Amino acid sequence: MKYRIETALLTIVSVCSLSLSGWAADANTSAADNSKKNERDRSGQTKTPVDQSNRPEDLQVTQSIRKAVVKDGSLSMTAKNVKIITADGKVTLRGPVNTAEEKKKIEAYAKASAGTMTVVNQIEVKTK
Repeated sequence: MKYRIETALLTIVSVCSLSLSGWAADANTSAADNSKKNERDRSGQTKTPVDQSNRPEDLQVTQSIRKAVVKDGSLSMTAKNVKIITADGKVTLRGPVNTAEEKKKIEAYAKASAGTMTVVNQIEVKTK
């Protein structure tokens, strides 16, 4: 019985120390500084998801673009998470993607779904 308790305690201590060492490694990496982007977004100068119109036609365009983006298996998960905001006859695309090719593809999907609406592509290609 004593052996089982000691083994269990040793296992728990080992798991905790591994978890803490992983956390410490994460803490040593510098976090991304999005202060300027956050400030820009709060200023009202750029579209954010809360600017999405609830007009049925705007919602339909956003949904159509999102479906095309999600369906494309060649796009990264990062690209599939771009912001698509449709309001006032304009589609705004924002967020990071991994490659210029992903940026082009998403813009093409937006233009195909937007019809006569203007497409503003503010997608940023990540630098590695």
